Amino acid sequence: MTEYKTQEQKSKFYNSGEWKKLRAEIKKRDNYECQECKRQGRLSIDTNEYSERAGRKKIQLVVHHIKELEHHPDLALDEDNLETVCVDCHNKEHGRDFRNKKPNKWQHDERW
Repeated sequence: MTEYKTQEQKSKFYNSGEWKKLRAEIKKRDNYECQECKRQGRLSIDTNEYSERAGRKKIQLVVHHIKELEHHPDLALDEDNLETVCVDCHNKEHGRDFRNKKPNKWQHDERW
């Protein structure tokens, strides 16, 4: 069984033609909508916006492994273990928070 422990192993998998084809099929299956937002009563879709800075289409939706690739390599290409999610939901799922963490020093001041 293939392992996906190192960054090199994961990159090889995510750059494979087999993954790219399946990723496109999953996004289509999920109607190009974030499934987590949908469960929360929100709508988050792929808008095909272009990023001048990156020189490519903005990544707004990703295909997420419900059971993580590293721990469940046997489910790497299992459609039942994959779902389309927006980048924000994906980051939350993996505990990545890029918002500004600085506290608002004025939050307890009196309002005039």
